[in-house]
Amino acid sequence: MTGANSFQVSGYGPERAGWTRLFARDSLARRLDWPILTAALALSLIGSVLVFSATRNRTEINQGDQYYFLLRHLLNTGIGLALMVGTIWLGHRTLRTAVPILYGVSVFLILLVLTPLGSTINGAHSWIKLPGGFSLQPSEFVKVTIILGMAMLLAARVDAGDKPYPDHRTVLQALGLAAVPMLIVLLMPDLGSVMVMVVIVLGVLLASGASNRWVLGLLSAGAIGGIAVWQLQILDEYQIARFAAFANPELDPAGVGYNTNQARIAIGSGGLTGAGLFHGSQTTGQFVPEQQTDFVFTVAGEELGFVGGGLIIFLLGILLWRACRIARETTELYGTIVAAGIVAWFAFQAFENIGMTLGIMPVTGLPLPFVSYGGSSMFAVWVAVGLLQSIRVQRPMSA
Repeated sequence: MTGANSFQVSGYGPERAGWTRLFARDSLARRLDWPILTAALALSLIGSVLVFSATRNRTEINQGDQYYFLLRHLLNTGIGLALMVGTIWLGHRTLRTAVPILYGVSVFLILLVLTPLGSTINGAHSWIKLPGGFSLQPSEFVKVTIILGMAMLLAARVDAGDKPYPDHRTVLQALGLAAVPMLIVLLMPDLGSVMVMVVIVLGVLLASGASNRWVLGLLSAGAIGGIAVWQLQILDEYQIARFAAFANPELDPAGVGYNTNQARIAIGSGGLTGAGLFHGSQTTGQFVPEQQTDFVFTVAGEELGFVGGGLIIFLLGILLWRACRIARETTELYGTIVAAGIVAWFAFQAFENIGMTLGIMPVTGLPLPFVSYGGSSMFAVWVAVGLLQSIRVQRPMSA
């Protein structure tokens, strides 16, 4: 991209523009998608308030400091913003060349989870304990790696002009790339993350222009695989119990169905405008477990009511709408696939998280993007925002 009106972001080409031109005409700041950035930041800040409300009185987990989770959530958001800036600076095209390294690192990290270095948190053996009381959930970053890796393979010959769409051999290679980390994550077992990855793969294939027969075949294979997982008893007992409670909410209301029942009570009691921030009886009484992570939406439903919950869904809708627009307007298939994969990821994970608090989806332990407490999740979603911004920044000026 050259010419008087072009802009080269640092790291994007031979004409490296410094950050001193940040607010110049056709600069990076003017080319960012501000609705996405604003919506994501608003969700993170709303999440900070909800996390604080859920944890300020829980001395058994906040180490006696009511601001413990609030400050860490804000810190995670700040680190996430820095990762977004770094991703924009590097650019999705530069990361395209680094996919083999990123893929190898992500597979290595999830393999570490299966070693003695892995740890179990809230029933999920998906974490690596780090010094200083921190922990890492590698499966969150695998989502990014799968999107970049599949996009690299599926778009290579199309963007080069050799093919109008990915051929069957290329699709098989892309599916093989995704299958390796997905199988490892399934062995943990982290069924929620695998579900997200399956949706990502489907979204990527649809965006790539691959034959619909692949999508239909994968859906059929997924159904058969789900039956096989159930029959082979790969899932832990608590995961099987969660699905049983979803199928029959009255099965064990004081046991495995307790979380969902208390979540529905909390949201239902909020009404239109809620009980008021910090005044929710379910939240203050600590009736909903893991309310700062998996069930953070219940805090919004109880204390801010339908208005607060609707605002969160509205902001997520803005983010998804703008991401779809980026996917549609980019002129390279690689950018389209990356953006579409992120849309599939965010849309399904948000639907699953909110759905399980309402009792319309099984409990899987997936965080609500940008809102739930958790460093690994926060870092991964902000890297994804950086990828979306990079794709928009690099599109032609006429788009």
